Amino acid sequence: MSPDRQAAVAHVLSLLEGKGIRAVHIGIFDIDARFRVKRVDTEKFVKLLKGGYEFCEVLYHWDVVETPYRQGAWADAPSPIDPTTGRLYPFAEGEALFIAEFAGETGKLAPRNLLRDQLARAEGMGFSVTAGFEYEFFVLNETPESVRAKNYNDLVPWQQGNYTYSMMPSVARGFFDGMEAVMATLGIGIDAIHTEQGPGCVEMPLKPAPGMIAADNAALFKTFARTYCERQGLMATFMAKWSNATNGQSGHLHVSLQDGDGGAVFHDPADPQGLSQTLRHFVGGLVTLLPETLAMCSHTANAYRRMVPGIWAPVVSAWGVQNRTCAVRIITGTPGATRVEFRVPAADSNPHLSLAQCLGAGLWGIENRIDPGEPLEGEAQPDSLPPERRLPRTLGSAADRLDASATARELFGDAFVDWFVATRRHEDDAFRRHVSDLDRRRYLDVF
Repeated sequence: MSPDRQAAVAHVLSLLEGKGIRAVHIGIFDIDARFRVKRVDTEKFVKLLKGGYEFCEVLYHWDVVETPYRQGAWADAPSPIDPTTGRLYPFAEGEALFIAEFAGETGKLAPRNLLRDQLARAEGMGFSVTAGFEYEFFVLNETPESVRAKNYNDLVPWQQGNYTYSMMPSVARGFFDGMEAVMATLGIGIDAIHTEQGPGCVEMPLKPAPGMIAADNAALFKTFARTYCERQGLMATFMAKWSNATNGQSGHLHVSLQDGDGGAVFHDPADPQGLSQTLRHFVGGLVTLLPETLAMCSHTANAYRRMVPGIWAPVVSAWGVQNRTCAVRIITGTPGATRVEFRVPAADSNPHLSLAQCLGAGLWGIENRIDPGEPLEGEAQPDSLPPERRLPRTLGSAADRLDASATARELFGDAFVDWFVATRRHEDDAFRRHVSDLDRRRYLDVF
């Protein structure tokens, strides 16, 4: 054990003893950012923290419904517990939560490790990273049992009608106070709460945090928001587009870079728009590589139901200043508030993977001084930009673009790209072989 880890472990042990922790939930995120958890007593946790933890490698070899991509022995793989990730558990006194991550060959597939690599790359370039995620999600007056009993049809929203920025957070004060309390226990700050377009739609931007903490916060927020709602007899869904009657749900990502003294790298007071060359190059890398890395932040077939013209989701790789129709929106204001808003990820995206993608592309842009061109004014449409800036329209085509991307392989490694492309093609095949209600409505009595 390295001296740094020894010190971190000693610090953890003192905290556990000081707070009277009797049990620990050890969790590891899968490709869909679902938190896979084991609860152990504190004595066993201490042994695992010191001696090493293992988790079944099948986690990265099955799909969202737990059907394996292939057959295997499914041995346990080394999965060290990160001693810096300790948080109080919100649903039981005297319990804590820690995050583990795969190491070795399986670790090459882990989005959290991909993000760690990009954060280290940023540090090597003299930057620190601040990020913040904002999520739209629908609350349904349903439970996991009721939606299955209804065969996922005729689901009832928690609130009726379109009431964007309504007074609902005041009307349902107890519900929202409870949600905030859960997140506060976890150390997750909620920057704002408001209703969004669509019955039962809520948006909660999270407070910005250092890169890895921000992604951990986002993944835990989705996990515990769903759990909290279920404990209230409700159901929260972060599905990209759950209903034909509603718009999709976003999972926008805000990113800024700081220098070694904490100064704002993206702001330049001498520029008419306040934008630095570093920001422009970061944006140049992001908009250039987005069409070929899209599968990393739009990794479900359902995500592409949202990415069509007219429902507030980007369809081309454009950038603009304060332009919400662009894939990359630059938010200006004070130097510290100048940042990139990556508007492509849906609410179902894996936050570690989306941030790794965004950072990888942006840092590549800085290294190669990629010019993004002039910011787009007006609405971003498919004819707004050349064909190479149009985004793939299906998961299968996005997987093909990622597979063929030499730059993505350089940034994220062949092991990850080969595996991830295969998993996305599996997911795309599952949808393409399915006959939907729409197929029958359009074709059954025509042909």
